[in-house]
Amino acid sequence: MTPRIRQVVLDTTSARDLAEFYRELFGLSYRPGDEPPPLGEPDPNDWLVLRNDDGVPLAFQQIDELPRSTWPEPDIPQQLHLDTTVPDFAALTEARDHALALGATLLFDRSGDPEEPLYVLADPMGHPFCIFVG
Repeated sequence: MTPRIRQVVLDTTSARDLAEFYRELFGLSYRPGDEPPPLGEPDPNDWLVLRNDDGVPLAFQQIDELPRSTWPEPDIPQQLHLDTTVPDFAALTEARDHALALGATLLFDRSGDPEEPLYVLADPMGHPFCIFVG
């Protein structure tokens, strides 16, 4: 018997904000009970899960402090990153623009690479993720 990956968990100092970023970026939905509270109500959740019908769920764990990765500089390594793919170059540009509009930061632009065009971005908490043509 081999273990199976249940979910990928990202530490964050703002579980709701980071979950919302990835919900919008990937078109995911909350696990029942993890939806945002009504406007003006406190958010009691410090652990949230987003469901992915065709992949591994993403979970978000609230922590007090998180040093932001300095990648590509080695001072604070990325520790974990997500690889995501799109079907073609037009979709790559669209996905980059969508991520930036949601609050991502562009870390590395290799979109001109004829072998594997890609962008490396950081989510609002500094976790790097890649979008490439796959």
